[in-house]
Amino acid sequence: MPDRGGGPTGPRMRVGRPSRRVRTLLMTLGVLAVLGMAFTMFAGFWTDWLWYRSVNYSSVFTTTLWTKIGLFFVFGLLMALAVGFNIWLAHRLRPPLSAMSMEQQNLDRYRMSIAPYKKWLLLGITALVGLIAGASASGQWRTWLMWVNGVPFGEKDPQFNLDVSFYAFDLPWYRFLLGFGFAAAILSVIAAALTHYLYGGLRVTSPGARATAAATGHLSVLIGIFVALKAVAYWLDRYGLAVKSSDFRATDNWTGLRYVDANAYLPAKTILFCIAVICALLFFATIWRRTWQLPVIGFGLMVLSAILIGGLYPAIVQKFQVQPNEQAKEAPYVEKNLEATRQAYGIDGTKVTDYSGTSKTEDKTTLRDEVPATASIRIMDPNIVSPTFQQLQQIRNYYAFPTNLDVDRYPKDGKDQDTVLGLREINLAGIPKKNWINNHFRYTHGYGVVAAEGTSADAQGRPNFTESDLPSKGDLGTYEQRVYYGEKTTTYSIVGGPQKEIDYSDDNGEKTTSYKGDSGVDLSNPVNRAAYAVAFGEPQILYSGAIGDGSRILYNRTPKERVEAVAPWLTIDGDAYPAVVNGRIQWIVDAYTTTNGYPYSSRTTLGDTTADSLTATNDNRAVVAQQNQVNYIRNSVKATVDAYSGKVKLYQWDTKDPVLKTWMKAFPDTVEPKGAISKDLMDHLRYPQDLFKVQRELLTRYHVKDATTFLSGSEVWQVPDDPTNRSGSAVPPYYLSMKMPDQQAQAFSLTTTFTPNGRDNLSAFMAVDAEAGAGDYGKIRILKLPTNTTVNGPKQVQSQFNSQEDIAESIRLLRGGDSEVEYGNLLTVPLDGGLLYVEPVYVRGGGLKYPLLRKVLVTYGGQTAFENTLDEALNKVFGADGPTTEPPDKGDTTPPPTSDNPTVQQALEDAQKAFDAGQEALKKNDWEAYGKAQKDLEDALRRAEDAQSEASRSGGAGGGESKPGGKPSGSPSGSPSPKPSS
Repeated sequence: MPDRGGGPTGPRMRVGRPSRRVRTLLMTLGVLAVLGMAFTMFAGFWTDWLWYRSVNYSSVFTTTLWTKIGLFFVFGLLMALAVGFNIWLAHRLRPPLSAMSMEQQNLDRYRMSIAPYKKWLLLGITALVGLIAGASASGQWRTWLMWVNGVPFGEKDPQFNLDVSFYAFDLPWYRFLLGFGFAAAILSVIAAALTHYLYGGLRVTSPGARATAAATGHLSVLIGIFVALKAVAYWLDRYGLAVKSSDFRATDNWTGLRYVDANAYLPAKTILFCIAVICALLFFATIWRRTWQLPVIGFGLMVLSAILIGGLYPAIVQKFQVQPNEQAKEAPYVEKNLEATRQAYGIDGTKVTDYSGTSKTEDKTTLRDEVPATASIRIMDPNIVSPTFQQLQQIRNYYAFPTNLDVDRYPKDGKDQDTVLGLREINLAGIPKKNWINNHFRYTHGYGVVAAEGTSADAQGRPNFTESDLPSKGDLGTYEQRVYYGEKTTTYSIVGGPQKEIDYSDDNGEKTTSYKGDSGVDLSNPVNRAAYAVAFGEPQILYSGAIGDGSRILYNRTPKERVEAVAPWLTIDGDAYPAVVNGRIQWIVDAYTTTNGYPYSSRTTLGDTTADSLTATNDNRAVVAQQNQVNYIRNSVKATVDAYSGKVKLYQWDTKDPVLKTWMKAFPDTVEPKGAISKDLMDHLRYPQDLFKVQRELLTRYHVKDATTFLSGSEVWQVPDDPTNRSGSAVPPYYLSMKMPDQQAQAFSLTTTFTPNGRDNLSAFMAVDAEAGAGDYGKIRILKLPTNTTVNGPKQVQSQFNSQEDIAESIRLLRGGDSEVEYGNLLTVPLDGGLLYVEPVYVRGGGLKYPLLRKVLVTYGGQTAFENTLDEALNKVFGADGPTTEPPDKGDTTPPPTSDNPTVQQALEDAQKAFDAGQEALKKNDWEAYGKAQKDLEDALRRAEDAQSEASRSGGAGGGESKPGGKPSGSPSGSPSPKPSS
């Protein structure tokens, strides 16, 4: 036929193969892509190995790596063999001839299409399932190491009389094996069934039998293996009841057997185990019987039994036996839970003592002298004064202090003193010019410790520094001040090479240095440089001239990050803190061993339990959880990270902890014995905050020891919200040197308060001895207040502070202009049967963008004082010097008469003048004039308060003239009008 395409009528054009050059180019690009991917994978592996070798923990890397590789290949190979063998067997058992039907004719096309590729298809399927199974198994390296190295606890559970190690180390591994077995059986059944169907062993629409005898026998064995594994699962479930979590009336994370578990679920699991074994044998018998009738009946019986025996029967027992008499039925199991939970969390030695909450001493003036001996009251709040440290001791913009400072003890005049301190760390956001060289070569480290007395402030409300300036000098003596590793050091630095680093600046200009330590990884090797260029995505590392002989790269530089890397089996406390130890700055990191397999011990969620008002505003204080839900925890390891060299040391702290002993067997020579802790380091170790927060949360319920009270819920406490801010989160625990009623001298302690569930009055005060070297270290004491009287809790005390008229007026004056008032930590101190509350009050005023201590609030026995210093406030509260502040009479709702009191009026006018003078001095940066104005303001406010108290006692007005719609005469411009007291 003629060509109707309209195109040329000559020979047809042939589409040729790509030219040899193109093929070569494509092949080269493909090889380069493969090599690039291979080198990227190699770079990650190689840089990890180099880092672990640089910190002398290469054994952790190799042990973890080889464990993962071993699990990957063993279980990947087992899964591949299981699935591959059953595909091969199903193919081998195929019928010689297929029935002539439309179904088989359609399948013939698939059989013919895959016939040339059967071996490759089999290899591909087995390799895929093997890779997936191997990758999943490698993630169980912790489970394997704990099982193979498990150490006995020496404690047995009350139900099955098995050592706790069975639940903590063995049962998790058995469950993994069981899960792997289920996966292998299910995949094998699916693969075998599809192969039988493809080759005619199973038929859906073809005439004749639906399955050949060979297919029936093969699939029956596989299903029998699945049912046998189900029998094993039923048997393990019996032991799983001891660590099973459930919601219970008294607690949301109840763990262990209850009445219905012991008397319904436990026998049900045993019966179901027996039924499953019989059912599995029926499936295996199909090899000879060649019929599915009995196995199917048996399988249906097992399913029906699971519904009736495993579900309906326990529900009936719960409804008709437990609920009508719950306390009597559940009491024995609650007692087991109480004992196990208290033991697992280390709160079994808690000493609970009744405490009246009110002082019995009539003459309160005699108590004034007891206060210094009872507590070293810290008025420098480490969570408030960081901006003050920043402003007064930053020195250069490229330094910074942490948001929350730390509290430690250092000797002063022969006595240990609570000290607030922080490190002057590098702050890349403040460097003069940002570029790659500045960010990573020149500005590499911070410099020095800044410390201040915790119990005092200077005349201007600033910290009394005991270590300050740059380089730092003071009470801490001589030490290595350079900080290459810290909480704010989150990027890498390259040091020790041709490029000099900024050390610090003084009156003679910038000083430079070059890192002399052996930390980090050597970059003189071109392979190392190439690996880090790929791993960090920074090609300049490969060719930069700033890198040469001696250059080393420092990374993983935060203390928590380093400890977590060298000990991935530990849970890291959220608050690492620095200390000067033996002439070095050491970061001290508390670490925990945990498990969720302690029988009968209730579980807690670490992320929620350790949250408070500080973690809500500072993510760096969050716990680094290796297991988030746990029911056993020990502070088993104290770790240190050298701020200059980055050297990490792990010390065994809890010598009895079986979980730590297990990990020490798995990773030998990584944890040093407790005896290796030096005396200087021991002086700075303390009880960790996150463990304390976990224990206090448990003690809200588990401070009771009898099942009846626990079940009634009448003694449930709660951790109060922080009343000093609006975060809505729990009040943080506070470190404080203090003396509990049964102690002879002050001890460095960690303290907290409790309130009744749903109420604001105080129900208990809790303290733990936090000084590591003390004999009572870790001893928890609780002062339990009576339930028939009401003692003000933190929120009520804060409200009392805010509502008292003379205090409210003073605070309004402090807030004049653009000033802000910040409340510090509300400290609670038991004293002579009563409770002394102390709260520092800070002001950020005018051009000052950092808080200064201006007032101290103190209350005791219904008396409240708001004075310039702690001593003045204590004197006023205890009547040791001057009149006490009378609380408002809540029964009298008649507003007091208003009148012009010339003394109050004059004092307020003087306060306004002093305030205006201070603002004017700020504009001129005249700090001497500002200080004088602040002193005049304080004197005027004190005269106003004294005059107001005198006027109140004589029936006169408490303040200046109050006019409807106006402000009181003498109050600073812009401040709100005071309301009449009621």
